[in-house]
Amino acid sequence: MSKYIKEMLVKELQGKFTDVNEFIIVDMTGVGGIENNLLRGELGQKGIKIMMVKNAAMRQALKELDMAPAVDLFTAGPCTVVYGSDSVVDVAKEFKAATDGKVKIKFRGAYTDGAALDEAAAANLVNMKSRVELLGDIVMLANSPARRLAGAIAAPGGIIAGCLKTIAEGQEKEAA
Repeated sequence: MSKYIKEMLVKELQGKFTDVNEFIIVDMTGVGGIENNLLRGELGQKGIKIMMVKNAAMRQALKELDMAPAVDLFTAGPCTVVYGSDSVVDVAKEFKAATDGKVKIKFRGAYTDGAALDEAAAANLVNMKSRVELLGDIVMLANSPARRLAGAIAAPGGIIAGCLKTIAEGQEKEAA
């Protein structure tokens, strides 16, 4: 491959990964063309993209995009980059769900929040909570003390109201 074509390839990768802050690297060796197209179509409907890259070109593009920690993830062997969606956890979950039982894949690493993750950590992303689930947990935890406080404030008022109701009913029976 000529130097000019390599430079064009690097610039194309830079253009595609300029706005990408998180991605997963997988090894899709042995996946046939039909399975590959079906997988790309299924994930494409969910906003997730799959791109097979040339390691040397990707390393150069990442260096120029200030993603130096991710450079070491593209060392040898075929690498496929999976990116898109809201977070890398969502991407990992969707990718695993789409390939489970159909296609054999292997997580090779991931890049998120300026840090590179090894194979084990990338495979573990599937078990983590997504950003939306974590925000829901935070809201629930923030509301919990307020809910308990409101219950504590309302409880004595409810007890007093019950006592007043009992006294009022007793006086009505005496008057009758």
